[in-house]
Amino acid sequence: MSDGTEYEIFVQRLQQALLDSEPLTQQKNIVVERRKKIIDRSGNTREFDLYWEYELAGVTYKTVIECKDYATPISLEKIDALIGNIHDIPDLKPVFATKTGYQKGAKNKAESNGIELLIVREQRLDDWEDRIREINLHLHMEVPTRITRFRPFVDANWLKENSGLKQDNIDSRFGLNTETFVDDLAKKESYSLYELAHRLDTLESSYGQFTHSESFENAYLRGDGLKLKIVSYEVEYYRSPPIETTLNIDASKELVGVIEYLSRGSRTAIFRDKIVTDWK
Repeated sequence: MSDGTEYEIFVQRLQQALLDSEPLTQQKNIVVERRKKIIDRSGNTREFDLYWEYELAGVTYKTVIECKDYATPISLEKIDALIGNIHDIPDLKPVFATKTGYQKGAKNKAESNGIELLIVREQRLDDWEDRIREINLHLHMEVPTRITRFRPFVDANWLKENSGLKQDNIDSRFGLNTETFVDDLAKKESYSLYELAHRLDTLESSYGQFTHSESFENAYLRGDGLKLKIVSYEVEYYRSPPIETTLNIDASKELVGVIEYLSRGSRTAIFRDKIVTDWK
C-alpha cells in the first residue's frame, strides 16, 4: 500500500475539474486543497486529505474528502475514524473516496452519518460497453492532376491578320487556369484549363509526367482580354499518386477518470475537455 499521495492528487484533479465545470461553483473560483489542517472546537488540529469551501448567500459550505488507495474494500473502522475527525468541526460535509468499494458495515455507518461514499478510479473496459472507444480511419485522398505547361498553336492566317501578336509570347499572356478557356465551336463545347486538368486525369492510369496534344477545326483560346484562334495545343501535366494515411481516434486517451456515486447509483466520467455526468 502506498502513502496515498498519488491517489490524493488523482482525486483532487477530478474533483477540481468537476467544480470548474459547474456554472455556480465556477464563478467562485474554488480551489481544492490537499492536506488541509483545521482546528476543531477543542483546539485540536485535524488534517484532511482534500478540502474546499465557498460562500453562498452568506453561508460558508465546507467539504472534506478522505482518500484511501486500498486494494480491499474500506472497513467500518475507517468510517469511524473519519467520523471522529469531523466530530468537533461544525458545518462540514464529509466524503470518502476509494478505488475498490466498501464493506457492508462501512456503508451502513456512512449512510447514517451523512457521509457521501465515492469510488474514484481510472477507467475500466466495462466503462465502454455500448460506446465507441476507438475509431480507425483509412483515408484515401486523390490528388488533382496538375497542368505544368500549356502551349497553344495559333492559326497562321489568323496570326497574320493580327500582326501585333507573336507565337513566342502567347504562352505568357494568359492568367489562372480558371480564367482561361478553350471554345471548341466545331464540337460546341467550352471548358477552362482547370476543367481540362480533370479531363486529362482520365487519359492515364499510371502516375507521373505526361504530354497530350489536341487539334481543332474551329476553336479559340479565350482569357485575359485576348481571344486567339487556335489549331491545336500541347499540354504537359502531372498525375500524382493518391495519398494513403491511417487516422486513429482513441477516446480512452481523453478519459482521465471515473467517479461513482454510491448513494445515487450514478457515474460521472471526467474527460480532458468535458464532463459526462450520466455515464451509465
